[in-house]
Amino acid sequence: MSRKIRMGMVGGGVGAFIGGVHRCAALIDGEIELVCGAFSSTTEKSKESGQSLHLPDDRIYANFEEMINREKNLPESKRIDFVSIVTPNHMHYAPAKMALENGFHVMCDKPVAFTLNEAKSLASIVKQTGLIFGLTHNYTGYPMVKEARRRVKEGLIGKIRKVVVEYPQAWLSERIEETGYKQATWRTDPSKSGKAGCMGDIGTHAENLMEYITGLKIVELCADLTTFVPGRELDDDGNVLCKLENGAKAILFASQISVGDENNLRIRIYGDKGGLEWYQPEPNTLYLKWLDRPTELFRSGNSYVGGAAAAHSRLPFGHPEGFIEAFANLYRNYAFAIRARIDGTAFDAELYDFPTIEDGIRGMEFIDAVVASSASDKKWTKFN
Repeated sequence: MSRKIRMGMVGGGVGAFIGGVHRCAALIDGEIELVCGAFSSTTEKSKESGQSLHLPDDRIYANFEEMINREKNLPESKRIDFVSIVTPNHMHYAPAKMALENGFHVMCDKPVAFTLNEAKSLASIVKQTGLIFGLTHNYTGYPMVKEARRRVKEGLIGKIRKVVVEYPQAWLSERIEETGYKQATWRTDPSKSGKAGCMGDIGTHAENLMEYITGLKIVELCADLTTFVPGRELDDDGNVLCKLENGAKAILFASQISVGDENNLRIRIYGDKGGLEWYQPEPNTLYLKWLDRPTELFRSGNSYVGGAAAAHSRLPFGHPEGFIEAFANLYRNYAFAIRARIDGTAFDAELYDFPTIEDGIRGMEFIDAVVASSASDKKWTKFN
């Protein structure tokens, strides 16, 4: 197939943050082109957004229903291959369901849905249709996260004993949702965000990153959620103790009231032979730590990294790659999967992995378990 994979977008209009990130990421590698969209809940804003992206008027839609219905009736040579959903949480399920039911693959921002039941419903549709569902847990796209996963999988640091994963931010330290700041307004509104605030927004990233690198699932947890800012309805800070399936213990905390912190996602993993550390503000670096010798520093783009890290690095060593490039790795891998499906060729899902609907369900189960644990007087809550 000698053409680009065609994408239609739901959400991400003028004034939205994450929509622009998705578009930049999707286009970086030349595998995908944006051909249409329903960019806003209002017709006028959707049209304004589409025109600013230089789309033809007949491919700018008033809503996702119109987009999907009209696209499916276009010739195969013109219609979209997949739908990218970049709306607030409560608007993930409906467009994803409709897209799948009408034969379109789906890439969705996380969390995958508003409730666990919605996530399971989508998983059922994905299974029935056989379509490809991607989820943008973008931190799994960093080259040195891939390298950390490889080092753990190969047993370099031995049996994992302890994991510490933290995600502190400061941006909700004050009640800025009252100022009309859109990104804060919907994230602190339970009717749009869901039953969790901070823990649903960024705690799920920490959970996903920990399970992705270690290959271990959480089996029990003990959570404490807090709303520090007066008048706010959802948690803005949370601490979770976790038991992992191999007997290891983990500490996970997520906070959006950590004054002075920007986007400081960090993970430390300790085995019985060594440890490793990765820090998102310095994403090109992976630290390996030892009992009997100095700490080693590994950098992306060098010849000593493994195949997955190499496949997800675009630049020679010494040139920084970051947040958008990690997103781009997911979109590129997702495009590879669609292209292989269309061409009937093999797809290397191990080398070019991306989060799927199962990761989405895992995230929703995590949210439910954390909220239940925090509200309970029992110490531990089962997490399957």
